[in-house]
Amino acid sequence: MASETVQLSIPLPRSLDTRIYMRLSTKAKAIMLFLSTATQDEVASPTPMGSFVYALPNRLDPGQPLSTTLYSSESTLEFTARLAKLLARRTGLPVYVTNSMSFANAGMGGTVEEEMEAFKCIVQVALERLQKAGAVKAPPA
Repeated sequence: MASETVQLSIPLPRSLDTRIYMRLSTKAKAIMLFLSTATQDEVASPTPMGSFVYALPNRLDPGQPLSTTLYSSESTLEFTARLAKLLARRTGLPVYVTNSMSFANAGMGGTVEEEMEAFKCIVQVALERLQKAGAVKAPPA
């Protein structure tokens, strides 16, 4: 697998003008995913750092990846840890995920349903890109 970096954006589900910005880097032995959200008015302004999580496959129990929090921001920690673990399980590679997303501009202000929709969209796009790069060990179940 060659080293590759892709930057893209997808619309935040149920939001009029907010987008999720993704930077996905695949290396020979690791994956890095950076996430942030911004409206058209906020694109050039910096956002505060969110959580940063490292996850790796568990050789003893492949269904339960291991993770550790490198930097914690309470509002993004759970989302980031779930995403890092899922990607580590699906790819079989160590994964670094940093997440500075805010759901404040989502249609209903960031409900669980809105977060889950965003999670599904991110996973779908990331796995498609990783599959193209040859980093996904098995098709998603």
